[in-house]
Amino acid sequence: MNLRTCGALALGMTLLFAVSCSQAPRPSSDTRAADAKSIQDGEAAWNHDWSSKNLDDIVSHYADDAALMIPDAPIMKGRDSIRAGLQQFLQDKNLSLSFTAATTDVAKGGDIAYTQGTYTLTQTEPKTKKPITETGKYVTVYKKQSDGSWKAVEDISNADAPTSPPQEIRQTHAKRGKATRRRSK
Repeated sequence: MNLRTCGALALGMTLLFAVSCSQAPRPSSDTRAADAKSIQDGEAAWNHDWSSKNLDDIVSHYADDAALMIPDAPIMKGRDSIRAGLQQFLQDKNLSLSFTAATTDVAKGGDIAYTQGTYTLTQTEPKTKKPITETGKYVTVYKKQSDGSWKAVEDISNADAPTSPPQEIRQTHAKRGKATRRRSK
């Protein structure tokens, strides 16, 4: 190899190296908007499944290892536990549940997301056997599955404060008020 060939080869290698180093990395495909739409569509379907009271369809929105946390009940961990916990709940003839996300946020990595919103639940009050309606808020954490679908992995809700205090609280405050008035005389 002569000096001219070595120089040309060195120049070519330097240019190749410089070009490969100066190229910006290919941007990864940002699918967050499409993922958020998929989750929102899934929640719309989930609302429909609740209105039809189909236990299998409702439970299908949860991952195998999901946790459901609702007021006045122990944590339901896993689909089988969620299925068992919801089965009796769905027997209520007055049952109605609807929920609406105010926020849907997908992580930059595209594998985890959450929704936060409000719900309205109507069910039979055990003592009076009359329908009662509760409003509240929820957060559901989703994880993208290997097939590209989104499943709930953590689902928690809690009721808003009642518009008027329950009867026992009103009675307790009334008793305290009488005792205070007696002592001040």
